[in-house]
Amino acid sequence: MGDFLKPEGFAGPQGLRALSREGSVVSEAARYVVRARAERKARSAQPYAGHHRPLGVEPVLLVPGFMAGDATLAPMARMLRGAGYRTYKSQIHINMGCTREAADRLERRVESIALRRGRKVSIVGHSLGGMLARALAARRPDLIAGIVSMGSPIMAPGAVHDVLAWDAELLTRLTRAGFGGLMSEDCIAGACARASFEESHAPLDPDVGFTAIYSRRDGIVDWRACIDPAAVAVEVGASHVGMALDPLVFDAVRMALETQSVSRANRREAPSDAVPLLPAVHS
Repeated sequence: MGDFLKPEGFAGPQGLRALSREGSVVSEAARYVVRARAERKARSAQPYAGHHRPLGVEPVLLVPGFMAGDATLAPMARMLRGAGYRTYKSQIHINMGCTREAADRLERRVESIALRRGRKVSIVGHSLGGMLARALAARRPDLIAGIVSMGSPIMAPGAVHDVLAWDAELLTRLTRAGFGGLMSEDCIAGACARASFEESHAPLDPDVGFTAIYSRRDGIVDWRACIDPAAVAVEVGASHVGMALDPLVFDAVRMALETQSVSRANRREAPSDAVPLLPAVHS
């Protein structure tokens, strides 16, 4: 990977001890099963009419992490729909290859959702998905209401465990061997990688909400690289992989989306700076 992807002060998790922290994904998945069963039980106890929630209005696009697909965020989509959001898949089956091309495809996806719904779209991205969301938010603030990243090493994309770095290297070697459409060296060390890195660090429109969820237990990426100065940072206790399954992380995502929505509403209701305030008249 290019040195610029791993600035000074950042280092990826190292060794088996870091990877062992990812073993908690089993308990995080179990928490999801328990939560899902409890919610189904609560719904079954309601009158039949209560089973049908009003269709959500706020559109939310979910973007998976590196080497993952939309199916990995299906549990979160179900939770968000239950909370009244209208969720959309990114249409990514396996998130690999050129990040610039992936960002272009996601931009077209966001455009279609915004046109269909007649409103801006929020994006929730896991790992690489959050980095793509950050770049899109800088590129198209006219389409994006806010973003929530989960375990996304935006500040240092190269500060990852060797296992993940080896995966990227394997993809580039397969590309050199003639297996096209995987990942070229330019995507991790050349001009393409630098352009993606710079776009994901571009200034954000003040009206675009940004929440960065991170975990000190992350065994895949440097948790410090997940804290973007432009974001509201929220710490959770999940593993990197488990962020896509843990209902406690889902709660943090839902709270972030609600907070961003309230902030947007408050800005709309605030008096315009263009209207001068008249001095008080004392009799």
